[in-house]
Parts: sequence; C-alpha cells; structure tokens
Amino acid sequence: MRPLGRAGKWRITTYYTAVESYHGGRRKAVRGCPELRCDDGDTPLGSYPEDFIEIIQTEGSGRITSGPHRGRYLNWSHSVGFWLDDTTRDSAGRPLRAWRSAAADRDVLARGQRFVVTDCGRDGAGRPVEDEVCERFRRASWTVTDLFRPGYGGEHHADVYIGEETGPGFARSAPWYTTLRDATIHLA
Repeated sequence: MRPLGRAGKWRITTYYTAVESYHGGRRKAVRGCPELRCDDGDTPLGSYPEDFIEIIQTEGSGRITSGPHRGRYLNWSHSVGFWLDDTTRDSAGRPLRAWRSAAADRDVLARGQRFVVTDCGRDGAGRPVEDEVCERFRRASWTVTDLFRPGYGGEHHADVYIGEETGPGFARSAPWYTTLRDATIHLA
C-alpha cells in the first residue's frame, strides 16, 4: 500500500441513510420524481416527518417505514431534488454499499479509487478516536463511487458511507457517525 498525501492530514466524515420510524415532527408533503430518472419531477411522493426530510437533504437518503411507499427510499440530490427508489444511490446512480462507498472531490480522489484508513487521528472534539471505533474504520476498504459538487469536499477530505441509522438520536449517539481529523489513508 502507498500513503496518499501527507500522513495525519486527512479529514474523514461519515454519511448514513435515515430511517423514517426514528423521526418525528409535523408531517410535510414532498414532491419530486416517482422514479430514479425523470426531469422536473413534481409528483406527490407522500408526507413525512419534517426532521426526516431535513436529514435526507443532508445525508442523501432515507428508508420509508410507513404508508404506500413503505420499504422504498426517499432520495435527494441538489441536481434532481427528491425521488423514490428501491435503494440508496450515489450521484452516478449506483447503489451505495455500507462500509465500502466513499465520496471525494474528483481532484483529490478519482472515482473508482480505493483506499483504507490506516490512522484515525482525532475525533471532531480533538480527542483520540476510541480503539473500537478506529478499528472498524481500519477494517473497511473504501471505493470512491461518488463525487462532491466541485469545491464542496476540499483537499484531503473523504466522506464514507456507514449504512442505515440504528436508532433514534443516531447522529448524537452512534460512535460510527463521527469525523476523523488528522487521519492517514493509504491507497489500496
């Protein structure tokens, strides 16, 4: 394996798939595309808890657990808006794979590039990353399948997909939903 960039200079962020049943709040109607490929979608896609919709607009996808679209995914991208799908997807339409799919700026890591985290550095609060958490990141082999909007990610930044949230308050309590600062990665 070959190190990528300077050791201890990477920022690794995580993203996940929201699960409707873990969210509440006032229900809000969503309009968009009833399928993956469409132009100017304005079809009613159902009503969902407001915080579920907000998380989808940050994380990119959410599994629907109620109503006529139960079991499907409500996905979001800046270029398409909302759409219904049978899976989570990257910007090229390929299904995301937990603990394998990653995103980066194209001038940092090219699509298809594989890498591993060899040193977790510190967490977002500046503390050493817990051994169990770091070991889980080191065991994974990531492939860049998605690209940030140009300029969004920045130099020495990768975003890795960790799968579905596992309970309410996931972003506040799950050890895997974290930021690795001053991490080191190697090309796989």
